[in-house]
Amino acid sequence: MTDPPRRPLFRAAAGLFAAAALAACTAARPSSPSPDVPASPSGSMLVYFGTYTGEHSKGIYVSRFDVRTGALTPAELAVESTSPSFLALHPRAPYLYAVNEINEFEGRPAGSVSAFAIGSTGRLTLINRQPSGGPGPAHLTVDRAGRNVLVANYGGGSAAVLPLDPKGALQPPSSVVQHTGSSVNAQRQQRPHAHAIQLDPENRFAYVPDLGIDKVMIYRFDGDRGTLQPHDPPFAAVSAGAGPRHFAFHPKGRFAFVINELACTITTFSREPTPGALTAVHTVSTLPAGESVQKGYSTAEIRVHPSGRFVYGSNRGHDSIAVFSVNEATGHLTLVQHEPTQGSTPRNFAIDPSGMYLLAANQRSNSVVVFRIDAATGRLTPAGHTISVGAPVAVLFGEVAILKP
Repeated sequence: MTDPPRRPLFRAAAGLFAAAALAACTAARPSSPSPDVPASPSGSMLVYFGTYTGEHSKGIYVSRFDVRTGALTPAELAVESTSPSFLALHPRAPYLYAVNEINEFEGRPAGSVSAFAIGSTGRLTLINRQPSGGPGPAHLTVDRAGRNVLVANYGGGSAAVLPLDPKGALQPPSSVVQHTGSSVNAQRQQRPHAHAIQLDPENRFAYVPDLGIDKVMIYRFDGDRGTLQPHDPPFAAVSAGAGPRHFAFHPKGRFAFVINELACTITTFSREPTPGALTAVHTVSTLPAGESVQKGYSTAEIRVHPSGRFVYGSNRGHDSIAVFSVNEATGHLTLVQHEPTQGSTPRNFAIDPSGMYLLAANQRSNSVVVFRIDAATGRLTPAGHTISVGAPVAVLFGEVAILKP
C-alpha cells in the first residue's frame, strides 16, 4: 500500500539525549552509570510523535516512556505545527527540528522546516521557520556538530542544507541540489522524489535515497560552508522500480541498508574500500514467502539495532515489522520474523537507545504500539502497551524524564 496523496518522518536521539536515556535504561541492571551522564530518577524518557495534521492531530505530540516496563503515558500536544512528518534532535542542545510537509510556504513552491526549543516539561516553543528548499519535505537530519539541518524534499526531488545559529535558529538554505531523471514505475517514478537524507558517521558524506530515480545520491558535505557537492561516483543504483526510501548505517559504519518502498526489499551496501562510495552486496524481500507487492504492499522505515546484530523494516498493507539478523562479516540479512504491528499502515518506528523496545506508529489506525526486543534473537513480542496518536508518522526518543508527573 503506497502513501496517500502527500499532504501540506526522524532519527533516534543521539549525543547527550541518547546517552542520558541509556543511563536510565541501565539503572536496573548491575552496572554503574557513567559519572558524566545523569541517570533519570524515574527511569523514563520523552518520546515525540510527528503527525499528519487534520481531524485527529494538531501537530507534534509527546509522551513519557517508562524504560523498565515499556509503558507510555497518554500523548499530549507538545506544539501545534502543520504536518510535522519527520523529526530530529540537536546533538548537544535542547532543540528539536521538524519538516512541515507542505507544498507552498510564504507564497513560494516550497515546504518548510521548523525549529523548536524543548521546555522543562517537554513542551515545545517555536524558534523560527525557514523554507526547505523545495516542495513536500519528507525527512531531515542534524549534522553531528549541530551546525546544520539537512533536508530531503520529496515533492521537489531535491536536498538542501539549512545552517543553524548558536541559539538553534534556522537560517535560509545555504545549498540546494536538484535531482533529475525518472524510472520505470509510471505512477510513482515520473520524476525525482528525494525521500531521506543521512550523514555518515564521520560527517563527511550525505546519502539521499531518491524513490523516483532508483538511486541513492551521494554528496560530499562541508559543514563549515553548509554545502553539498556531488561525490565521485555520484550515486549508487538499486534495481529498476525498487523505489529507495530510507537509509540506515550499521553501527560499525562498514555497511549501510536501504529499504525500497515499491519493491518491498532491503538492499545491503558495503562502504569499503572507496571512501563515501556504496557497493550493493545483497537484497532480500521484506515480505513473507508467497506475498507480493501486487497486493498493494509497500515499505516505509528501516532501523538497525544498537548492537548491530539486527535490522528491522516496516511493511505497510501487510502491517508488519520484518526482523532480520545481520552477518557482520558480509552484511547479508537472514529473516527472523514478521511481527504484526496491531494496527494499520506502520509508517515509522523507532528503537529506544537501550535496544530493549521498539515503538511502531500505525498511521491509519491512529496508534503507537510497544514491542519488546529479545536481545539474543532480535525477535519482537507485544509489550501490552498502546496509546492513541492521530496519524502518527514519526517517532523520536528525546531527553530523559522532564515531564512532570
